Amino acid sequence: MESFNFKVADTLPGTLARTGVITTPHGQINTPAFVAAATKATVKTLTNIQLNELGAQSALANTYHLFLQPGVDLVAQAGGLNQFMNYHKPTFTDSGGFQIFSLPDVKIDDNGAVFRSPISGERFTMTPESSMQAQWQIGADIHMAFDQLAKSNRKADMQAAMERTHRWLERCVVEHGRLVKSTAQKRINQTRPTPQALYGIVQGGSFLDLRQKSAEFTADQPVDGFGIGGVFTANNMDKMLQIVNNILPADKPRHLLGMGAEPLDLFIGVENGIDTFDCVAPTRQARNGALYTHHGRINIMNAKYKNDFTPVDNDCECYCCKNHNKAYLHHLFKANEILGLTLGSIHNEYFVIHLVDQIRESVQNQTFNDLKTKFLKTYYS
Repeated sequence: MESFNFKVADTLPGTLARTGVITTPHGQINTPAFVAAATKATVKTLTNIQLNELGAQSALANTYHLFLQPGVDLVAQAGGLNQFMNYHKPTFTDSGGFQIFSLPDVKIDDNGAVFRSPISGERFTMTPESSMQAQWQIGADIHMAFDQLAKSNRKADMQAAMERTHRWLERCVVEHGRLVKSTAQKRINQTRPTPQALYGIVQGGSFLDLRQKSAEFTADQPVDGFGIGGVFTANNMDKMLQIVNNILPADKPRHLLGMGAEPLDLFIGVENGIDTFDCVAPTRQARNGALYTHHGRINIMNAKYKNDFTPVDNDCECYCCKNHNKAYLHHLFKANEILGLTLGSIHNEYFVIHLVDQIRESVQNQTFNDLKTKFLKTYYS
């Protein structure tokens, strides 16, 4: 059983782009890679067989959602996330901080966050220590430090949230280290590999000076990798990533949290040093009838597709495009048939995963700029 490590394989001159391999106890991830969003221990509407067939290398679950339902104790009793969902590839958990701090009645101080469950109304407190404990019980290969999302885009609020995130990271590191030692000594559950890897989170919003400070602080912490989170604008993402990833150590992986709704984001991310992405958008958009094609997104519920017997995308090799056509999908969505959601999700998830695979190959082959120019010109035309 292998422990966590990361090795860079190829680089692209003039950029921060690289390929590499993340090794975890549940296998390897060839990077750059798109990580499927399995928020509640499932990628919505898809089975694990379908997830494997469409090419996913890994999946990411959400600590907040699993904490509320079914409870992290139950996941631990099952043997951890991989055993619970019967998924045998690398897994991530994010801390759930984004979801917690998005709640309307959350109370925040230096100790942590106090919030009510929207399911039961029960009051909970989440601290850096309890977040580490919850993620350890969930048992993913990689988990994220507990960080604070600012309540507004004001610089003062962003800075306060960033500084608290830094203080919490120091506490996460201590608790993570205690859990590594404790688990190594007891080995209570032999079906769950240990130790888990910990990523520190870089915050700072759209303020480049704050991003620089956060990257400098986080780079000095004894973590295994980095998540880049928070809110930022698309028009300064490249500058932000350049600043951050020129500071973060090159021998550790970098994950862009919650990004991947737009193909442009993926190209910008890879070009500026991102190794992995996650985003709920591909399946969320699919469930609403918005499907990716190489010529841009389409709304399959539009009337013009009622008699269109061509695939969603002629250049796509997913199960949906190889076996069904737009007219059939249009019918399924109009008739509120669940199969429509599944086929749309298969297509969108495949599209994004394989786009990142193409980007990885283009870095290996030194053809990244050609692929970027050709793909984006066609997609956004």
